[in-house]
Amino acid sequence: MSARVSVALCTHEGERWIEEQLRSILAQSVPVSEVVVGDDASTDRTLDIVRRVASETDVPIRIRHHRVALGVAGNFADAIAATTGDVVALSDQDDVWHPDRLERLLPHLDDVALVHSNARLVDAAGAPLGSSLEESLEMSAWERAALEGGRALDALLRRNLVTGATALMRRDAAVAALPVPDAWIHDEWLAMCAALDGGLRYVPEETIDYRQHGGNAIGVRRLSLVGKLARVLEADSGKHAVKAARAEALAAAAAERGLASGATLERLVEKALHERARARLPRARVRRIPGIVRGLVRGRYRAYSRGAYDVARDLLEAHAR
Repeated sequence: MSARVSVALCTHEGERWIEEQLRSILAQSVPVSEVVVGDDASTDRTLDIVRRVASETDVPIRIRHHRVALGVAGNFADAIAATTGDVVALSDQDDVWHPDRLERLLPHLDDVALVHSNARLVDAAGAPLGSSLEESLEMSAWERAALEGGRALDALLRRNLVTGATALMRRDAAVAALPVPDAWIHDEWLAMCAALDGGLRYVPEETIDYRQHGGNAIGVRRLSLVGKLARVLEADSGKHAVKAARAEALAAAAAERGLASGATLERLVEKALHERARARLPRARVRRIPGIVRGLVRGRYRAYSRGAYDVARDLLEAHAR
């Protein structure tokens, strides 16, 4: 695919990492056309470093400094809207692109709206952690086949599997997906919009080093068996209400923007109904059983949640409300 590639790179207090990431972007085997840096109220040396690197390259690096932070989703939305290329590559401040990232991913964007990849997990110093993003997400064979085979919506209605730091998107599709609704993270929203309109493809190759340093705005962490049990038992604390609001916003936006109709729109509505029903489960565990059984009988836990895992979670978790 011959295209002008813009990079939407968002920063916040990123002085420790930003130079290495910028230089990895500028060293791509397929050159980028521009970098739009959206800075969310940094008070450290982030922007000084960006300006210094910008002075050393012919690639335009444009800074959008927000003195009042927009938040992760808002910052990325603003940066995406400011790009001018045919393709937008999303970038976090603390990762490192492999030199041929664009070369490997661009051909897969020919007939879809968004392509995303696997990533190598590294620690704060850049040393490999011995695992990949796909492994940390515990992506099942069914999920991988759905993402690779044009059935991304089937997988994404159950849970998000798209990490923005690994994603490229056609700019027209990315801009059409804006604004990002409240409660949604930018990459999850862009992925869902792509799955509904234009398609989405997963490439299982590692194309970036995805740094895990404990201060990530959004990171990944593979849970042990004990950790999974603790998550099943942890208090709701409003997360189900957020999931319900997200699903309702998706169904409404898809209908309003013409992204879905007929059976597809019905699935989005069913997803919203399922999440709202989960949010309304009673505090007493024994009283949740009828509602959970209804969700199982209707196939909602299989189609719109992670099956037995979320059944156990809904049955056993504590309710803070």
